[in-house]
Amino acid sequence: MIKYHPDHNQLLQFARGEAEPAWALLIAAHVDMCPHCQDELDSITEKLSEQLLPEASLATTDISFDSMMFDIMKLEPIETETVIPEKHFLEWEGRQFELPRALRRVATKTESWTKLVGKLWQAPVDLGDMGKGHFIYMEKGGSVPEHTHRGNELTLVINGEFEDGHRCYDTGDFILMNQDNTHMPVSNHDDGCLVFSFVDQPLHFTSGLARLLNPFSHLFFK
Repeated sequence: MIKYHPDHNQLLQFARGEAEPAWALLIAAHVDMCPHCQDELDSITEKLSEQLLPEASLATTDISFDSMMFDIMKLEPIETETVIPEKHFLEWEGRQFELPRALRRVATKTESWTKLVGKLWQAPVDLGDMGKGHFIYMEKGGSVPEHTHRGNELTLVINGEFEDGHRCYDTGDFILMNQDNTHMPVSNHDDGCLVFSFVDQPLHFTSGLARLLNPFSHLFFK
């Protein structure tokens, strides 16, 4: 069950087209998976449309919306030479994970899986000007060492469950962490956990030997 969502202001920025590209990508992917946020986004979009196209202006226009749509539907489809590929599933060790629609195009730019520490795996994704996102898979018992953040960390749970010492997260949950948060994600789910994550600054590890990784953390999660 999805428990964690973008807040109203984040959805409003997304609907207005004002969200940062990485935020927009993660929010769109969450909305693909979350009926609650689909309904809220529909409501926001409807209100924005009413503000942009008040009934008074529609009543005085020479072209009705219905007639405009009728004319559009009569147009011949435009043929394009470039077809943007999509990847509906992500594979790890013979398993397939279905991706939300918003991640299917960027998933075609996924690099090979590499093992990090313990039962933790990572596959970077080239997001162009945004930098890199990461698919991260935690096998059962796998964990990310305790860390805080110099910037924002956006995470969407694609499949499975994990906890971080504060909360438990399930498939579809949207998670925002920043410099006010310190946590250690770990999955004890029988099937592990697959997430998609984006950080705008390298992680800062806070305990044990993992602190030795701080000079190199930009190589792993940034």
